[in-house]
Amino acid sequence: MTTTPVVPLPLWDLVIHLSDGRCQCTGACGNKHAAGQGRCEHENGGFISKHAGPIRLLAAPKDPADLARPPHQQAKLSACDLAAWCPPCHDNARTRAQRERRKALADLAADDSLF
Repeated sequence: MTTTPVVPLPLWDLVIHLSDGRCQCTGACGNKHAAGQGRCEHENGGFISKHAGPIRLLAAPKDPADLARPPHQQAKLSACDLAAWCPPCHDNARTRAQRERRKALADLAADDSLF
C-alpha cells in the first residue's frame, strides 16, 4: 500500500533529518522493536527484506492518536508534531489508533443511550 505524503517536501526533509533517517516508532505499531533496542530499525532508503523495494519514510503525526485524524487535519501539523515512520509501522499504528477511536466512540454512544 502506498501512502501519500501529508506534508510538503521541505517539511518532510526536516522531519527525516531530525530523525537521522530512521523510523521513530517505539512500539505504537504493536511491535516491541527488540532488534532496535525499542526503536524501529528501518532506515530511509534501506530494505525490509530482499523481496521488497527500498523504504521511503513518511512524515506523519508523532502522536499515534493523531494518525486517526483525516489527512487535511494532519497536514496542518507543525514539524514538532511530526515524526518519521516507515510504512509498516505507520500502517499498523494508524490501524490501532482507528480501532481505539472507534471503540471510544462506541463506548460514548452506549453511555449516551442511557439518558
